[in-house]
Amino acid sequence: MNSEFVPKWIAWETTQKCNLHCVHCRCSSNLSSSEGDFTTEEGKKLLREIADFSKPVVVLSGGEPLLRGDIFELAEYGTSLGLRMCMATNGSLVTDEICQQMKQAEIRMVSLSLDGSNADVHDNFRQSPGSFEGVVRAAELFRRNGQKFLINSSFTKRNQSDIAATFKTAKGLGATAWYMFMIVPTGRGEDIMSELISKEDYEEILDWHYQQEKIEDDILMRPTCAPHYYRIVPQKAKAEGIKFERRSLSFSTGGGKGCIAAQSICLIDCFGNVKPCSYFDRTSGNVKETPFRDIWEKSELFNELRDFKSYKGKCGKCEYLNVCGGCRARADAVHSDYMEEEPFCNYIPQKMQRNESIDSNK
Repeated sequence: MNSEFVPKWIAWETTQKCNLHCVHCRCSSNLSSSEGDFTTEEGKKLLREIADFSKPVVVLSGGEPLLRGDIFELAEYGTSLGLRMCMATNGSLVTDEICQQMKQAEIRMVSLSLDGSNADVHDNFRQSPGSFEGVVRAAELFRRNGQKFLINSSFTKRNQSDIAATFKTAKGLGATAWYMFMIVPTGRGEDIMSELISKEDYEEILDWHYQQEKIEDDILMRPTCAPHYYRIVPQKAKAEGIKFERRSLSFSTGGGKGCIAAQSICLIDCFGNVKPCSYFDRTSGNVKETPFRDIWEKSELFNELRDFKSYKGKCGKCEYLNVCGGCRARADAVHSDYMEEEPFCNYIPQKMQRNESIDSNK
């Protein structure tokens, strides 16, 4: 096993049930969705397998994980194994009691989802009236109970004009960090393919993020599912003649690289299927049939994604391949080929620019 590829961040979809109906949901969750088939003991066995291999961040995710009755028993057990347990929630079910249970289980960080600066924008995106107030209330409860939290914000054409205002709102709520997600069209997201942000706007938004991050001292920032940011940062810093070092959270897995699917992260769904990331709808094995470590180290899918020399199209020719890599899940969703080029990048690699220049001079 190449020591470069060790799991550092694992999302465990503990249930697909959710009390919201978000427009972009990767697993099309609602209240009638499956709870999955992990018993408490099977869940603990999985956590032991992970802890015996490495000590990654484990995010208890969903659906809505607070709908699972044994979620804090699992969280506390994971903590006892030395895993860095975190949780992803929409915030609507958070109470003072829930916050105290999080503290008892030593949840290191909670992520809240905020997709707009006000109820009109957020509730439309989440397709659930009152969900914005739920996030605001949860943030207040977390602050009052001393529970650290970050905010994830997802964007499409329907809310991209609200990005700066959403960031300001997240900052005002007291979040430790703000992660800007450029959605990948999987699950319910496939139904809004026409709403994906254009290549040109994508570049402008990432430029805004770069400029904002340079001056931001109060909150950590990171674009997610936007690997070309790791091209944009060195490009712009070099053009400006500055050395720009990005900060990162202690449990972050970015490490100065874009797409890290199957390299340092993965998703385990509520049926035990292991996938390269939360938005990558291909399975490399099932932990109920094969030990997690064997899947991570021997899966054909995972090892293909680690073979950067086999990347196709612009990505395969790009001088930023090793720091960007293009979103493999987005390439798969659009091209039906996860080794193809990132479909929402408008950068032309220098090698291709030179070839075009030679051809034009013939």
